[in-house]
Amino acid sequence: MKANKKDIISILLGNTLLALAVILFIVPGNLLSGGTTGISLFLNHYFHLPISIFTFIFNFIVFIIGALILGKKFALQTLISTFYYPFILGVFEFSFQGFCLTDDILINTLFAGVLVGVAIAIVIKAGASTGGMDIPPLILNKLFKIPVSISMYVFDTLIVLAQFGFSDIRQCLYGIVLIFIYTMVIDKILVMGAQKIEVKIISSKYEEIRKAILTNVDRGVTMLHGQTGYLLENTEVLINVISTRELVQVERLVKSIDEDAFMIISNVHEVQGRGFNLEKEYIEK
Repeated sequence: MKANKKDIISILLGNTLLALAVILFIVPGNLLSGGTTGISLFLNHYFHLPISIFTFIFNFIVFIIGALILGKKFALQTLISTFYYPFILGVFEFSFQGFCLTDDILINTLFAGVLVGVAIAIVIKAGASTGGMDIPPLILNKLFKIPVSISMYVFDTLIVLAQFGFSDIRQCLYGIVLIFIYTMVIDKILVMGAQKIEVKIISSKYEEIRKAILTNVDRGVTMLHGQTGYLLENTEVLINVISTRELVQVERLVKSIDEDAFMIISNVHEVQGRGFNLEKEYIEK
């Protein structure tokens, strides 16, 4: 299965931003690293295992597991990261040699966190990974629906904590802050554009409201049969999923038909189906 050009460009862009974060902020700030690098440092300190050898073996193993579970397209696109990231990292390392934006560890932590988060999120949205310890969270997400940001935060925090024994405590604490920032950024970007609004409407004029939403908002409506809890009267509950920009339009539409309509409005993280991730389909009745 071939990767499309848009995905390839996203993977290259994400890895470029990640390399910039490392050269401009992580290295000058002397920040501790999670991921495969952090594990390598831990094993090297206590067991004298060469960093390069462990990194190659570990990345190879998780890549094979990722390819088996996440598919051939994932494997192909992750290979792009595997070869491009070291290349662009070397280019930036040479280009910015001796250059330092700031030696303030807090500023380096904040900007590194944002850049790393944006970079990894872009690569993940393209259906790939930057390799190494970025792969296990994707596997857990597919198998057990655990959010990528949560498992990544847990893994990287444990890796940084493992370095407490031979690193400066202040650096370790900033390392944890760095992890928190980029996992939070990843979480926000991965759901960006996917969040929708769910509106539940209870009204005696449900038929008018249903027709108005279908006609004026061009969104589907689901009707559930319900019963009021106090008077035990039968009623219809309209469920409508819309974008945030359509919320005001729906609210005004409902109130113009029935000022006493009962509305429940809540955020929905993701919606799949016709009219959202699939094309709308109009069927003549």
